[in-house]
Amino acid sequence: MGTIAGADGVSAPERAQDPAGRTAPEERGSAAVEFTFLALLLMVPLVYFIITVGQIQGGAFAVVGAADQAAKVYVAQADAEAGRTAAEQAVLVALADYGHPAENARMETSCDPSECFAPGSAVTVTVHLTVPLPFVPFNDSFRLNVSQLDASATQVVGRFR
Repeated sequence: MGTIAGADGVSAPERAQDPAGRTAPEERGSAAVEFTFLALLLMVPLVYFIITVGQIQGGAFAVVGAADQAAKVYVAQADAEAGRTAAEQAVLVALADYGHPAENARMETSCDPSECFAPGSAVTVTVHLTVPLPFVPFNDSFRLNVSQLDASATQVVGRFR
């Protein structure tokens, strides 16, 4: 016994049937298209979010390391001018290690008491870093920033030099 083929050349048992028993048109290949479309629609923002969080985390590590190294270098110098110059260099090196440009950062120093190199005085270095939105080619004109990160470190000037 043969099977009766429809106008499209597909026999009735090969056609998909809905719950009511009616034959539905074929949808071969549409699952792959739908999966690809939804994967792109959902995965691209997810990957971009992960990259952005990574930039913020890298910036956080960078400012903590930069502030710590700058404070240590500052108190090891002979005078305030040499200390500030050495601390700025330490900040630039630490930020460059994490891939952040110098123009996105600034450094502040403060001393307690006001005489920075008096034995026992505490020198605090604060580093501020602006983390830009990644992969934005026109970021210079719009200034799209993800986060503003700050870190401070304090070192005590030793009694014996």
